[in-house]
Amino acid sequence: MQQVSLKQRFDVKSAFRMIFFSAIGIFIFFIPINISGITSIPLDHMVTFLKSLLGSTGVNVYAVVMVAAGAIYPLVTGEWRNSTTSKVFLVLKWLGLVAAILAITKLGPVALQEPGMLPFLFNKLVVSVGLIVPIGAVFLAFLVSYGLLECIGILVQKMMRPVWKTPGRSAIDAVASFVGSYSIGLLITNRVYVSGYYSAKEAAIIATGFSTVSATFMIIVAKTLDLMSVWNAYFWLTLVITFIVTAITVRLPPLSNMDDHSEFHEPEGQAGSRLKTAWQEGMEVARKSPPLAQSVFENLKDGLIMTISILPSIMSVGLIGLLVAKYTMAFDIIGYVFYPITWVYNVDQGMLLAKATASGLAEMFLPALLMTEADFVARFAAGVVSVSSVLFFSASIPCILSTKIPLKISTLVWVWFIRAFLSLALAIPVGMLIAP
Repeated sequence: MQQVSLKQRFDVKSAFRMIFFSAIGIFIFFIPINISGITSIPLDHMVTFLKSLLGSTGVNVYAVVMVAAGAIYPLVTGEWRNSTTSKVFLVLKWLGLVAAILAITKLGPVALQEPGMLPFLFNKLVVSVGLIVPIGAVFLAFLVSYGLLECIGILVQKMMRPVWKTPGRSAIDAVASFVGSYSIGLLITNRVYVSGYYSAKEAAIIATGFSTVSATFMIIVAKTLDLMSVWNAYFWLTLVITFIVTAITVRLPPLSNMDDHSEFHEPEGQAGSRLKTAWQEGMEVARKSPPLAQSVFENLKDGLIMTISILPSIMSVGLIGLLVAKYTMAFDIIGYVFYPITWVYNVDQGMLLAKATASGLAEMFLPALLMTEADFVARFAAGVVSVSSVLFFSASIPCILSTKIPLKISTLVWVWFIRAFLSLALAIPVGMLIAP
C-alpha cells in the first residue's frame, strides 16, 4: 500500500509539472493580454519592457556585442573549417559586424543609411531578434521540456505516415521545430537519421518541410508587418499552410524520388486509447524531465548560441538582399514566376508581393521588410510565405548542408521554389477571408 501511495504522489507531481509548466508556456506564447493600451502576447510585452529598461544606448551596445560574438564564435569553435559554405558564412558574419557598427555610428555611404536599409535592419530586426530569441528560449523550456510536445506527437501520430510520409516519431520532431527552432529541429533530425531511424527521404522531408523558423521569429515577422492584432490567427494559419504545403511537396520531385530505405522500422502504434497513450507519454517525460532551473539554463544557452549565429547573417545577407532588391532587377525577374498568382487574385501591389516572395530565398525576413506598407492581404501573405517557404540562404540552408542529410543546394532551391509558390497560392485567399 505504501508503494502505491508513493507512486500516486509521484504521478500527481508529474501531472502537475506537465499541466502547470505547459500552461505557462501556452500563456507566454499564445494568450494576448492588454498592458498600457497595447494588446499582445506576454513575450512581446517582456521584450518591450526590457527595451525601455536598457534604453536606446544599452540596446544598441547589447546588439553589437551579440553580432560581434556571432562573428567570433566560428573562429573559437573551428566550425569555419568544416566546408566552403562555412568559410563563406564566416566572411558574411564579419561583414555583418561591419554593417552593425556602421548602423550605430551612422558612418559609411549615404545609401546605406537610408531608413529602409541599415537603420531598419538593425533597429527593427537585429535588436528585436537579439532580445526576443533568448527570452523566448527561456520560456520554450515550459513548452518543450514537460511532456506537451509528446502528447501532441502521439495524438497526431496516425496522420504522419499517410499525410506527410514520415514515421510517427517525426510528429514530435515537426512540432519541436515549429515551436522551438529550425536549428534544434535539424539537430534532432540529423541525429535520428544518422542512427538509422529515418530514411534519406524522411529526413529530407522533415528538414525542408518542418524545420522552419520558431514561434519567437514569427513574432518578429508579425511585428514588422503589423500583424500582432491577429497574432493567433496568423500563427495557427501559418502552421496549417506550412504543413499543407509539405504534404503536397513530398509527393513531387525531387523529394518523392529520394531513397526511402531506413535501417530500423517503427513499430505499430500502441493499442488502446490514443488519448490515454498521449497522456502517459507526456507524464513519462514530465517524470524524467530535469529541474526547471536546469531546463531553463539549457534552453537559454541554446537560445544565445542561436542568436549570435543568426544576427550577423541578418545584417550582411539582409543588407545584400535589400540592396539587390532596390538597385537590381534580380528579384523582379524571379518575381515574374510568382506574379501570375497575385494577378489571379487581383492583389494590390501584386508585383511587389511576387518580388518579395522571390527575395525570401536570400533571407526569410526580406518579404516582411519589403511589404511593410502594403495592405492587409499582401502583408499577411508575405508573413506566411516567409515562414512556410522554410528554406533561405542566410541560415536554414547552411544548417541543412552541415548535416549528414543528402541534400544538394540545387535540390534545396527547387524545393524552395515549390514551397514558395504553393504558400503564396494558399496564403492570399486565406488573408482575404480574415481581413478586418
